[in-house]
This record gives sequence, C-alpha cells and structure tokens, in this order.
Amino acid sequence: MIQVMAITEDNQKLTDIPIKEVDFSKHQWWWLDFSEPTEEEVKELDVTLNFHPLAIEDCIHSLQRPKLDYYDNFSFYVTHSLNAETFEQREIDFFLGDNFVVTFHKIKSKEISQVWERLLKVENLEGWDEYRVFYEILDKVVDNFFPILYSLEDAINEVEENPDEKPMDVLLDNLFDLRHDLLRMRHTINPIRDLFYRMLSSHHLEGIRERREYFADIYDHLIKLSEMVASNREVTNDIRDNFISLNSYQQNKVIQVLTVITSIFAPLTFIAGIYGMNFVNMPELETENGYFVVLIIMALMTAAMIFWFKRKGWFG
Repeated sequence: MIQVMAITEDNQKLTDIPIKEVDFSKHQWWWLDFSEPTEEEVKELDVTLNFHPLAIEDCIHSLQRPKLDYYDNFSFYVTHSLNAETFEQREIDFFLGDNFVVTFHKIKSKEISQVWERLLKVENLEGWDEYRVFYEILDKVVDNFFPILYSLEDAINEVEENPDEKPMDVLLDNLFDLRHDLLRMRHTINPIRDLFYRMLSSHHLEGIRERREYFADIYDHLIKLSEMVASNREVTNDIRDNFISLNSYQQNKVIQVLTVITSIFAPLTFIAGIYGMNFVNMPELETENGYFVVLIIMALMTAAMIFWFKRKGWFG
C-alpha cells in the first residue's frame, strides 16, 4: 500500500490520491509511505520517483545494516525497529530530499502509523517539513526501545531474586534466553547509534545540521540505551557466575559428605573383609566373645573418626 501526503504552498494537506496523479513539483513538501508494498508498487520507486537502483535494491533485499548513502538529489537511510515480543528486527528505509521524504517498510510500522495519524490531526503545519517527519519517526523508534529494555531488566531481577524458587537449571535457561535477547538488542541499537554519529558528523546533510539539537537528543538516548544493554549484560554475567559458583559449592559439599562416609566405612569394611575370609585356621573365630569385641572396636573407630572429622571441620 502506498500512502500519499502532499503539503501545498498554503499548508493544506492532500491525501488519498494515487501516486501517479501527484504533481510533486507543485507542493511545498510531500511524504510517501510504502507500507507492505507489492511488487508493482515497488516499481514506483524507479518508474515514478526515479530513485537510484542501488538504493532500491537495498530496500528489496533486507535486512541491511543501518547505514547512510548519499545520492545526487537525496540521501538514503536504513534503520531498524524491534518487535517487543519476538525481538525481531524490522527494517525501515528512508529517502530524504529537499522537499520530500519517502518511507519504505515491508512490515507494518506502528511508529510510522503514529506519526502519520498525528500529522493528519495537526492543524498548524508550521515547523513541519520532511526533516520533522524523519525526526519524529526515528524518535519514536528509539523511544520504543526503552520499554523493551525495562522489561528485560525486570526479568533479570526476577531471575536473580527467584521468588518462585525455581530449580537452578530452569533459572540458567531463563538467564541465557535473556542474554540472547540483550545481544539482539545490542545488534539493533549499536549500529543505529553509529548511524546517528555519522549523520551528526556529516557536512552534506544541511537539513540535519539545522536541527542538530533534535537529532543529538536521539543520539543521547541511543548512547544511554547502549550503556544500559552493556550494564545488563554484565549483571547477567555476574548472576551466571554466581549460579555456577553456587552449583559448584553444592556439588563440593555433596562430594565432601560422600568422602567422609567413605572414609568412615573404609576401615570397617577392611575389618569385615578380613574376618569374612574362609580360612580354616583363624584363631579369632574360636574366641568366645570375639564377635562383640570386633563390633565394639568398629563402633569406637567410627566414633573416633567422626570426632576427628568434626574437629577438622569436614561436617561444615
């Protein structure tokens, strides 16, 4: 679907008109949105708008890394949004010229829809132009990263506190899933942060330089997001190390108890093994109270070893 919004010289909005019927030269500025376009609609990028074939190719072959390309009469941007439930990256492409902005996305974008609806309701269009639309969309894309990251932080805190007393293997599985989600967020946020750094440092983008404080604000948010992702990954590292250390400690305690039990029964087994041999000439077998003497000796040895192990601290 292709949506058209053309702003006339007297700040009137023209919408719901076919792209082939729009005389772009007669308007103050205009916005075309290619939302889930068909193959025929994609051809309009070349046939009607005459965009560079390399830029069109980048739109068709997703997912491209966030980037900025310069062309003769426009600049081309690739950005990513993030699905809050699946953490799937969704590409949003921009063609930005002196009096136009074209957005292209194969999956419906709620950020673009929000800006479109807002612009439709605006009565005074003063301050609105193609760069304002570009800024508003990117601002919403970046702002939508924060709730996703906050939900991950809450999930991390839940794993750390473990209020439901889940088994450690379940907690570790949850933790590794969270680390994977954080990694996907980092792969989304950091390239966009680098893109904004390039935008703010570029001498070719006059429209962005004139609105530098607005785009710099988004860049600051991206830096904050990047630092939050890195910080949360460090927290998950600490939790993982603590879990592994605790698991090793518990295993060592089990091994220690088994070792103590084995150490206690080893001499008893030795004695029982000696008198369990089937030799004919074993004088002790003829002793009247030999059975009870051996039991007493074994009991004393057990008590002595338990006392000694406690002195050594083997029982914790």
